[in-house]
Amino acid sequence: MAVQEQAQPTTAVASALGAQTRTRIESPGRRALRRFLRHRLAVISMVFMVVVTLVVFPLAPVVAPIPPEKTNLRAVRQPPSAEHLLGTDLIGRDVWSRVVYGGRVSIAVGLIAVVIFMTIGTVLGGIAGYYGGRVDSVIMRITDTVMAFPVLVILISIVAIVGPGLRNVMLAIGLIAWTGVARLVRGQVLALRNMDFVTAARALGIPQQRILLRHILPSIVGPITVAGSFGIAGAILSEASLSFLGLGVQVPTPSWGNMLNEAQSIQLIEFYPWLWVPPGLMISLCVLAVNFIGDGLRDALDPRMTLD
Repeated sequence: MAVQEQAQPTTAVASALGAQTRTRIESPGRRALRRFLRHRLAVISMVFMVVVTLVVFPLAPVVAPIPPEKTNLRAVRQPPSAEHLLGTDLIGRDVWSRVVYGGRVSIAVGLIAVVIFMTIGTVLGGIAGYYGGRVDSVIMRITDTVMAFPVLVILISIVAIVGPGLRNVMLAIGLIAWTGVARLVRGQVLALRNMDFVTAARALGIPQQRILLRHILPSIVGPITVAGSFGIAGAILSEASLSFLGLGVQVPTPSWGNMLNEAQSIQLIEFYPWLWVPPGLMISLCVLAVNFIGDGLRDALDPRMTLD
């Protein structure tokens, strides 16, 4: 009996030490994943966006077999039915198919535009923060000048000059929305460039460009990732705004923005809600979901967060 009583505390102590050791050696990636999974809204939003992406890209021909450009003048403005799940529009096109294929445009614009402006903002912000001096002053004055103008006004002006279209919308958003990322990266680099590991790298004779690319930028992946997630939501809204104004994706190619453009009269809004509610709802849900994902990433990747 005495041996058993002594063995139980020993086993408990060993278990506690083992748990502490596992907690101590937990990698930053696993810790971030665990924190993200505890953010319920972020997880639900991630699942929602994965489902939407699968539906609008690989599964679109299966879930929406009717071509989105196909017109049927005998089925104009029909309400939702078994044949047309979300009804038909002004010239008999299937609204469900147009919502599904329109999602391709919004998500593609969001992703590609974010890649463009994240690249520009990261490069300019990193150079400004690391080298400082006149380089920093010139880049920041250009950034302040761009930020002084309303983004939508600049986008409208650019698209009006180069012409509407999916490619031009992506480029316009990517070439304008980089300013916030540049300021964020500059601030992060300014805080890191005098740290001990950077000073040690300089003392070893490592080239400046390699220090910036291999030592500093990997340390700020977290804030950049969060900024990119929020940027996707902004890009989706910008594309929808331009398409609503007739300066984005042109018909007959569907997008959520130009679907809203086709339902501007009071009569259509009041008596044919299936023309504008589905695209408007998808824009709202996708933007909200991306914002929740950004919140979850911010909480998971912030090293100052101590709540487990």
